[in-house]
Amino acid sequence: MNLDRMGSLAFRFRGGVWTLFFLLVLFLSRPGTTGPLYGLVPVALGQGIRFWAAGTIRQYRGEEVGAEGLVTWGPYSIARNPLYLGNALIGAGWCVLSGSVAAFIIFSAVFAFLYLMLVIPYEESFLRKNFPVDFARYSERVGRFFPLKAPSLAELRGPFDKDVLWRSERHSLWVTLAGTLLILSRRWW
Repeated sequence: MNLDRMGSLAFRFRGGVWTLFFLLVLFLSRPGTTGPLYGLVPVALGQGIRFWAAGTIRQYRGEEVGAEGLVTWGPYSIARNPLYLGNALIGAGWCVLSGSVAAFIIFSAVFAFLYLMLVIPYEESFLRKNFPVDFARYSERVGRFFPLKAPSLAELRGPFDKDVLWRSERHSLWVTLAGTLLILSRRWW
């Protein structure tokens, strides 16, 4: 199977992989203890970044890569992949809350393989093919997870659609809240 096909499958099933990761973190969490509660900070920050990113894109995210245009404003002026940056923060926060070093090692490996090796290159291939000049310019100033150049205030602003946000992100919000509460509940079982 070639990398493009693997990227397509990884993109389609990224939510399921995330669910399996969560179950693993829950299993690895030690009963009677919860990692430092400051794990809640990256979880909240990650979900906040996901909200900002989901409301900035113009269409509902689905199981197929697609884009009507290249989004380069808002959080996308800071990082080309703010949704996945949000996932990284949520996952790292869950690992801290679990108190499990093994969970963090597994999370790092899964994140690197799923997102860095499969999903992001697959998405970028689509964008490079459909918006060759714009994506090349965009990639020169905005890194995958961190800015290469400081964005201007004008770049940070842009259209934001709370209807798209709610359609796109409500499931992720409930999963993040429920997952966080379940990991925290491991103190008692």
